[in-house]
Amino acid sequence: MEAGKTFDLEQYLTAGVEDIVAGMVRSAVFHPAEAAFMARFAADSRKAAARRHTFEEQGEHVPTYLICSVTSLCNLHCAGCYARSLDTCADGEPVRQLTGAEWRDVFAQASELGISFVLLAGGEPLVRRDVIQAAAEQSDVLFPIFTNGTLLNEDFFPLLEKHRNLVPIFSIEGGEATTDRRRGPGIYRRVERAMESLRERRILFGASVTVTTDNLAEVTSDGFLAGLQSRGCRAVIFVEYVPTGHDTDGLAFRDAHRAALDARLTELRQREDGMLLVSFPGDEKSSGGCLAAGRGFFHINSHGGAEPCPFSPYSDINVRDTSLRQAMNSRLFRSLRDGDILLEEHDGGCVLFRKREQVEALLRG
Repeated sequence: MEAGKTFDLEQYLTAGVEDIVAGMVRSAVFHPAEAAFMARFAADSRKAAARRHTFEEQGEHVPTYLICSVTSLCNLHCAGCYARSLDTCADGEPVRQLTGAEWRDVFAQASELGISFVLLAGGEPLVRRDVIQAAAEQSDVLFPIFTNGTLLNEDFFPLLEKHRNLVPIFSIEGGEATTDRRRGPGIYRRVERAMESLRERRILFGASVTVTTDNLAEVTSDGFLAGLQSRGCRAVIFVEYVPTGHDTDGLAFRDAHRAALDARLTELRQREDGMLLVSFPGDEKSSGGCLAAGRGFFHINSHGGAEPCPFSPYSDINVRDTSLRQAMNSRLFRSLRDGDILLEEHDGGCVLFRKREQVEALLRG
């Protein structure tokens, strides 16, 4: 990216898909199946963009991305977990969560609308093998799977080798000490082994880093990023920490931290080394405000509720009862898009999390 040029997150991730793929090919020797899939996906992405453009001409905006939390179950208890603090992630048996068939229908509708990326989250999404299989079958959509990596084993490798639209995104916090301090002893080594297994099979994968005031310098250092790249990682997503209580507010970004991350990412992107680097919500801000509530993406929770984003768990419509197209135009979403909340300034984390009282007022109508 040219110095001084405004960063456009949606363009970086969609219109620039071919450039990203070309960068990946330059920086790694691809398995033929990976290269063939990437070529097909580039073509499918252009077709999806054309479908979104048609909707736009008809006065209806379709976001490029969809986030699906496919389960509330997780096998880890990470310190400061936002999902557990809201009880959207728990150890108990899930109740009335969407079935594999229902998720398959959601994915098919997403494809028909021109949604190119469906991010699978949880809980831990790999506990839902049925949902992962349903995603695999929707080959024109790319499914980044945000996983803690501990359940990725020999049972999953054949599926990932056959269906290259499934892209594991490993959650780590930095190096071994930093990751294990938050996620538990030995977790970093298990993730490292999973990465190595995918590298040996030449399967595309990335990493997701919850970035805080404590680990900012570590996770943006040349050494950390070079280590990931040497293991085969081709994308890093930096997610700003959302505090789970006042005792963790000090870990959340302020303007100075966000500015430092933005400057560092600008520097790293200019290297053009084939690594895809994204930050949330920082890149949203430089792209004209929060992209939630259907501006750039929205969230489907494990029970089917359509929410503005995972950090704003409010819903007035459920995909069990309506189409995905109707859900993305819910009254709550329209109110958020037509108002000013998504464009407001805020300190640390997600604007909708910080402005949750206003969101709740809109939900009440």
